[in-house]
Amino acid sequence: MLRHASSLMVSLLLGIVAVHANWKLRQGSHIKATPPLEGINVDYFANQLQNENDFMKHLNTILIPRVPDTPGSTIVREHISNTLKELGWDVEILQHTQQTPVGQKTFRNVVATFDSNAPRRLVLACHYDTLVKPQNFLGLTDSAVPCAQMLNLAVTLKRDLQDDKNGPCFESKRWQHELTLQLIFFDGEEAFNRWSSTDSTYGSRRLAQDWDRKIFSHEGVDARTLERIDLFVLLDLIGTSDVQFVSLKRNTQKWYNRFVRIEKQLKNGKALVQYNRPIFKDQSSFFASVEDDHVPFEKRGVPILHLISVPFPSVWHKSSDNFQAFDPATTSNINKILRVFVAEYLQLGQ
Repeated sequence: MLRHASSLMVSLLLGIVAVHANWKLRQGSHIKATPPLEGINVDYFANQLQNENDFMKHLNTILIPRVPDTPGSTIVREHISNTLKELGWDVEILQHTQQTPVGQKTFRNVVATFDSNAPRRLVLACHYDTLVKPQNFLGLTDSAVPCAQMLNLAVTLKRDLQDDKNGPCFESKRWQHELTLQLIFFDGEEAFNRWSSTDSTYGSRRLAQDWDRKIFSHEGVDARTLERIDLFVLLDLIGTSDVQFVSLKRNTQKWYNRFVRIEKQLKNGKALVQYNRPIFKDQSSFFASVEDDHVPFEKRGVPILHLISVPFPSVWHKSSDNFQAFDPATTSNINKILRVFVAEYLQLGQ
């Protein structure tokens, strides 16, 4: 009788686990379900998919003044949108009008999702707008390079993302078809007058608010749309030779450590060019407060991995933040590391 009762208890417990092992709960255990990529897989995603000509094409198009609600902003937004649509992504232009210190302005976020049916998202984000002053500010690091990096990532991973979406889903990887890549290009990150909680991050504040209110349901599990985000990776101030990152968020330290490990892997495999020092420093600065587009999401409980150069590059908010500040070698190395990280997170080809 005891043996029968024990077996019954085990069966009940397993049933409870099965019921609760839904897409939302699997977010928390994803790091255990994603072993590191090794050997030829690392070489494939880092080196064989490299396409710096494509990256430069995007950078050259984006590197113009693109203040919100101006012709330059339209040119860049249409390039981002058209590029991703041609690659088969679902693209939304989310528009809203808001009062600013210089009057009413219309802001347009670009949200691109590879598989809109998947309930979970790995989000990569940056802003595509530029400062009003100095006049004709180009914003190479702030944030033309991050925009070009994200587009280049979509181009180079096109086949692998599609194969993964169309491939079989194994029971051992229940999360496989419930997780997708989402790219967000924010409008209105920069202040029109002076940075404050009301004069900055116009696009991200509105999107976080809207997604906090919007309810999503999948397999009988309800959640706020914000809760669909596994991890929110924000890119900013990238493109110079002296860019360096540290871990800024305690709750995503383990994911940041993956960037550190991937960089070491590529260094040991001699995949990084003109490599002089680590880009992802093996250290943390949890007390550093850097205001950026992640803040409205972080306040609502979204896990944030903030990849921003610390300290800021010397060209920050200066006219010299232009093509003359660009370091192709360091940027190429970051492209490789980022591509391997995304492939590993999504377990592409596995």
